[in-house]
Amino acid sequence: MTNHHYFSQTPESESNPKYWDYTLKGRTFRFKSDSGVFSKNEVDFGSRLLIDTFDVPSIEGPILDAGCGYGPIGLAVASITPDRTIHMIDVNERALSLAEENAALNHIENVKIYESDRLQQVEETGFAAVLTNPPIRAGKNIIFDIFTQSYEKLATGGSLWVVIQKKQGAPSAFKKIESLFGQAEWVDRSKGYHIIKAEKY
Repeated sequence: MTNHHYFSQTPESESNPKYWDYTLKGRTFRFKSDSGVFSKNEVDFGSRLLIDTFDVPSIEGPILDAGCGYGPIGLAVASITPDRTIHMIDVNERALSLAEENAALNHIENVKIYESDRLQQVEETGFAAVLTNPPIRAGKNIIFDIFTQSYEKLATGGSLWVVIQKKQGAPSAFKKIESLFGQAEWVDRSKGYHIIKAEKY
């Protein structure tokens, strides 16, 4: 069976890189993408909604982009929080390589980009925020692991931000997050996509 899902560690699809420009948070970014990564032709609507909705936390601390892909969420957040370190993680080696190239292309230095299966290789704790556009096709167990491990890595007062489509499990994701955090809220929704936010107390 060919192993080239975007959540695979080593995509087997033939490389076919492409470049394009996209404006996020008022800044025009140059992105390089490739086969075997999520939404290779444009910044997907869910990620754009998450970027637009995200509020920079009032508490200090690093921020984590869990499942960064080629980097649009993490790099957009890094560009508006130059005083923070943005950790960008993914299991997909090709995506991580692209994220590193895109950080360099856009002259963004306040990022740490590295491989992690869920958040298992994230050694740092005390994150002010975790953002994720979770890998839906990887399955509910993996997605729920991301939520659980995010809670563990967040500082008190830190927040988890999730974008997920209603048809892809937003109600069950909300219930899981609510059970972990004791509360959660819907902060935005558009075109079937929902933004869930939960703060750790």
